[in-house]
Amino acid sequence: MDSKVKEDRSTPKRGSKLFKLSFFFVLLNISSIFAPVSGFSVKSCKISYNTAICSKNHLQSVPGEIPATVGGLDLSVNNISKIQVSDFKILPNLTQLDLKRNIISQIEAGAFRNLASLQKLNLDSNKLVQLGDDLFEGLSNLTELNMNKNDIKAIAPTSFRSLTSLTLLGVSSNKLHKITTFNSVIQHLPNLQILSVEDNNLPNFKSWEMTNRSLKLTQLHLSQNPFSVFSITEDVFPNLTLLNIDCTYKKPPMKWEVGKTFLSQVSTLDISGLQITPDDRKTIEELFNFSLTFLKMNGMRRTSLPKLINLTCAIPTVSKLQLQSNNLFFIRSDLFKGCIHVTELDLSHNQIRSNKIEDKAFTYVQALRILDMSQNKLVSVPVATSNLPRLVKLNFRRNNISRLECHDFTNLTRLRVLYLHQNQISALKKCVFKDLIGLQVLKLEDNNIYNLGDAFKMYLPNLQQLHLNKNKLTSIKRGDFQGLHSLKNLSLFENQIHILENGSFIGLTNLTIILLQKNSLKEHTFRGAFNDLIHLKRLDLRENHIQYRSDKAISDPPFSQLSDLEILAIPAQHRRLKSHLPRNYLQGLTNLLYFDARNMQLLYFHKDMFSYTPKLQELDISTNDLKDLSPDLFLPIVNLKSLYISRTTLGSLDFLIDAKLKNLEFLQARKNAYSIISKEVITSLPALVYIDLMGNSFTCDCDNVWFGQWAVNYNSTQVYDASNFECNYPKGLKGTKLLDLDAHSCTVDIEFICFITTTCTTLLFMVVTFTYHFLRWKLAYAYYIFLAWLFDTKLKNKQAPNQYDAFISYNTHDESWVIKELVPKLEAEKGFRLCLHHRDFEPGKPIIENITDAIYGSRKTICVISHKYLESEWCSREIQVASFRLFDEQKDVLILVFLEDIPSPQLSDYHRIRKLLKKKTYLSWPQAGEHPELFWAKLCQALKTREDLSEDRLLLTVGDRP
Repeated sequence: MDSKVKEDRSTPKRGSKLFKLSFFFVLLNISSIFAPVSGFSVKSCKISYNTAICSKNHLQSVPGEIPATVGGLDLSVNNISKIQVSDFKILPNLTQLDLKRNIISQIEAGAFRNLASLQKLNLDSNKLVQLGDDLFEGLSNLTELNMNKNDIKAIAPTSFRSLTSLTLLGVSSNKLHKITTFNSVIQHLPNLQILSVEDNNLPNFKSWEMTNRSLKLTQLHLSQNPFSVFSITEDVFPNLTLLNIDCTYKKPPMKWEVGKTFLSQVSTLDISGLQITPDDRKTIEELFNFSLTFLKMNGMRRTSLPKLINLTCAIPTVSKLQLQSNNLFFIRSDLFKGCIHVTELDLSHNQIRSNKIEDKAFTYVQALRILDMSQNKLVSVPVATSNLPRLVKLNFRRNNISRLECHDFTNLTRLRVLYLHQNQISALKKCVFKDLIGLQVLKLEDNNIYNLGDAFKMYLPNLQQLHLNKNKLTSIKRGDFQGLHSLKNLSLFENQIHILENGSFIGLTNLTIILLQKNSLKEHTFRGAFNDLIHLKRLDLRENHIQYRSDKAISDPPFSQLSDLEILAIPAQHRRLKSHLPRNYLQGLTNLLYFDARNMQLLYFHKDMFSYTPKLQELDISTNDLKDLSPDLFLPIVNLKSLYISRTTLGSLDFLIDAKLKNLEFLQARKNAYSIISKEVITSLPALVYIDLMGNSFTCDCDNVWFGQWAVNYNSTQVYDASNFECNYPKGLKGTKLLDLDAHSCTVDIEFICFITTTCTTLLFMVVTFTYHFLRWKLAYAYYIFLAWLFDTKLKNKQAPNQYDAFISYNTHDESWVIKELVPKLEAEKGFRLCLHHRDFEPGKPIIENITDAIYGSRKTICVISHKYLESEWCSREIQVASFRLFDEQKDVLILVFLEDIPSPQLSDYHRIRKLLKKKTYLSWPQAGEHPELFWAKLCQALKTREDLSEDRLLLTVGDRP
């Protein structure tokens, strides 16, 4: 019966019959004591790389069971409204705390007092309104504090007094309206380097209102504040290198009041959206004439952009110019006339058209190395770009380019990166890349390319990355990429490829990554295609049409030449039919580290599948209809560290006991059919640090009590979401949390047992000695009198008619045979009334009393015997009670059915069964062979016979066992 008992194991009643049986069983079976195995569970959290991740769990407060050893805590995206003093008391090692996207409106004073090691605190996107005195007490080592997107209106003068190590402070997108607030705040932050007060509705910026001393600030972010005056009258920012004062509000021009040398170190300036007057242009030129290198002027719709460009280009140090979203419709040759020092130019997000760019538009920017013209209205590559011989990176992403001509990239021999993705290109000409001898990265994804046109057969000798994904390619022909001798990364996913010819990748001897997912490849359409990729490290074949009907070995394994391959992914094929993998499918992959075969509708893995991959460390076979896994499957992969077997309809994890996975650290086995997690399974995985069993149907009985205690009390293995494990059996406890199971009734008092055992042994020795000496001739008679007294329910059961024809005694591992074979034959077809544990036992009634009533309330007892049956404690007790009844009542009430062939030596420890087999006939399911109907006929005949021991019984198999 082993763990199939379906009733509440509460404290036993002290009735005469139950006490006698309980006492008898305790004497027979004293539980062995196991040393505890380490484990722990955190409610609604998981621990990964020393970080407790509790995000997106609808938490309303900080969990109290976070291990004190964690260095990071992620509580983002929850419903926490208040931070209390007790929340972080036992986390002295915490260095990072993420509380963003909650509804925190209150933080108690001293809430962070014990977080002396904390370095980063994120409070973005909450409901904070006011920061009180000494709010961050104890955070002397904090370096980054973000409180953006709150409702902060006021900050107490001493709020930041403890933050002496702070280097970054973010209070953007709040409701601060006075710059004077920062005067008392900043004086306590001697090491502050980055300050962000963007989008706070500050009307003015006057340095004397903000601080009265020099600061170490290197970055000051003030964008989206409607400043009418920007005033710096003292040298309070001597180290400032980045200043951001862009604003898209429609407002009058901002008044500049800045001393000529007060911003002399600023190298990056963002004045996007500001209305720049002629006087402002002169001011900018004077202020930043010696330091400015990067100028952002995006969305300058209220300013004469050509004049501003020429003014800023006159600053000799400016090398980067960003001009996004300026509604540029055309580019004349004089637009960048003064920009002779500019090396990076960003013209993205405009309205530029191909016919509006003069051929000599970039004549004056001959030093240009990076040009970004993405997200414009280009329909072809402008001639102007071919006049930039020093160009290293060229970006045409997201335009309307439909054709590439042979002259488009003439003279660009130094080009290293070319982006042409998200356009309308349909075909490639052979000559289009002929001058790009230095190109290393080419992005052509998300176009309409259906024909490669020999574009990669001769040119691009130095290309290392080629992205052709999301196009309309249908096949790759032999030699299509043979000119790309330096290629390392090839992306072909999300095309319509259904054929890879033999030699498709010839010449790509340096290729390490190829992505072919989401195509239409079948198992026979890429034979020999990968043989030339001798240095390939990663191959992705997800969501194709790969399917095999048998696990028989194939003559040409597809990856036999890929000895360097480390990652192979073939999950989730389009065809949703049941399938297999050939037993030698992975032949040649001697260095494979990761194999992903999830969601392939696989039915079976041959035991030799991984004999070719001795270095395998991570295996994902989730979402397959496997039902059972052999331990032999894992014997060749002793280095396995991560195993994913979720949604595989497995009914047990017992295969892990003999799998010898001594190095397994991560086990995910969600949503299967496990009811019992045995101690042997866990002890067989000594290196386990994380186990995920979410969504299984657990049985609430004594067999699972130890697992609940192990999951909570020990701290070497994390049991993910154990607090939410629910019982599915018995019915009376359905929905109960597994960790709430009362273990008291399953606990054996060892001292009491020792006392009783010693006392009974002494008394028994005295009684046996006396009886043998004086009452030898009455010994047999006394034995049966004792049995009659012990099982005092006999008389009661004799007077009442039997409630059932037979009680079925079986182990949980054999439940499938009982439910699918035995019950339909005997009940549905023959009309016998059967008593089953899970269906007919009375909830709340003690286990032993249920067993006794079922055996004495049935005409006969059918014992379904297997290896697991012989190992089961409860099954042993059931056959003992049945045999006592047989000897006591002298009736043939016992039928033995063997599900497995069990050698006689293995029955030596089970003397009662061995003794019964010498005297009784039995039924053997394996020996029924091809005539199971004869088996059922004989079983029914045995059930119908009278209980007279002398009556002949016609059984299928009669065995003479020693």
